[in-house]
Amino acid sequence: MKFVFLLTCCLFFRAAISLSNSQQYEAIFNFGDSLSDTGNFLLSGALAFPVIAKLPYGETFFRHATGRCSDGRLVVDFIAEAFGLPHLPPYLALSKGQNFKHGANFAVAGATALDPDFFYQQQVGHTLWTNDSLSVQLGWFKKLKPSLCKTKQECNDYFKKSLFVLGEIGGNDYNYAYFVGGTRKQLKASVPLVVEAIIRAASALIEEGAVELLVPGNLPIGCSAVYLTLFQSPNKASYDQRNGCLKAYNGFSKYHNEQLKRGLETLRVKYPHARIIYADYYGAAMRFYHAPHQHGFYSGTLTACCGGGGPYNFNNSARCGHTGSVACKNPSSFANWDGIHLTEAAYAHIAKGLIYGPSTSPPLLITNISIGPSN
Repeated sequence: MKFVFLLTCCLFFRAAISLSNSQQYEAIFNFGDSLSDTGNFLLSGALAFPVIAKLPYGETFFRHATGRCSDGRLVVDFIAEAFGLPHLPPYLALSKGQNFKHGANFAVAGATALDPDFFYQQQVGHTLWTNDSLSVQLGWFKKLKPSLCKTKQECNDYFKKSLFVLGEIGGNDYNYAYFVGGTRKQLKASVPLVVEAIIRAASALIEEGAVELLVPGNLPIGCSAVYLTLFQSPNKASYDQRNGCLKAYNGFSKYHNEQLKRGLETLRVKYPHARIIYADYYGAAMRFYHAPHQHGFYSGTLTACCGGGGPYNFNNSARCGHTGSVACKNPSSFANWDGIHLTEAAYAHIAKGLIYGPSTSPPLLITNISIGPSN
C-alpha cells in the first residue's frame, strides 16, 4: 500500500509540474489568411458578394455564415476554447464596439506575407483578393495596442499572458502565382522572401512585447482538391501511392516549412527570452491523409464536401456557394470543405495536435480535455 501511495503521489506531482509548465493564456492575437480569418475579409468589403457571407459556410457549428472559410470552427477557435477564451473577434469589428480584452484576430482571407507591390511587379497583382498583407495586419496591432495597455510594464505583464499566433501565412504568396501559371522553380525562388517576411513580423511582435509565439508552417498543398484539379497529371508517378497527393507540390510545402524552421532558429538565438513554437500543420494534416478512417473521414480526404463536380468535386466555375455547387450532408466525414479550405473536423484534428502534441514541442497545453468537431 505504501508503494502504491508513493507512486500515486509521484504521478500526481509530475502531472502538477506538467500543468504548471503549461502557459494559461489570457489573450490570443492572431495574424494570417483564410485559414484563420474570423470575419475581417467580410468586414473589409473587398468583394461585393463574397460566398463566405452565406450558408453553407458556417453551417456546422455557428449555424450561420461568420466570414470563416469553412463549415465551422478553425484551428484558432479550438485553441481559444482550450484556454477557456472566447472566439477571437475580427479586428475590423472595432468600430462596432467589440471588446478585445481577450485578444483579437487580424487575419484576412487572401492575405499574403509579402506586400502587394511584390505581386504587381510580378504581373500577378490583379489576382489578389486583398491588400491587407501581413505588414498591414501588424499595423492594425500597433494601432490597437494603446487601448490594451498604457505603460511598458503594463504591456509586458499583459503580453506575458498572451499567445501570438503568426499564421498560417505565406500559402497565398504561392497560390496566386501557381494559379496563373507560375512554375515550381520560379516559386521556389520566392520562398526566402516569404520566410523573411514572416520572420520579420515575428521579430516586430517580440519587439512590441510578445514572448509566446506560435508560428505554423504550410499545409500539404499537394493533397488539396484545388491543386489536384488544376495540376492533375496522367503520369501515375506524379502521385504518392499511399495518399494520392501530388508529390512535387507537397515537396514544395516541405521546402517552405524547412526554410521557416531555420528562420525561427535564428529568432530563438536573437530573442532567448521568447518561447517561439513551430506548429507542424503539414505533419498534423498528413496523419489523417495517411489514415482517413481512423480519423472519421469515411467520405475521404481529397474530395471536397462542397463543390460543383469533377474528380475532386472542385470546379472553378461552380465553387462552393456559387450556382451549380452542392454541399455534402455530413461535412465531418470529409477533410476538405470547398476544395481550398478544410472542414471543421479536419481543423479539430490539427488543433488537437498543436494543443496536446505531437505537432508542437512542447505542446501548448498539457492537460487533455475533449476537443472535436460538432455533432
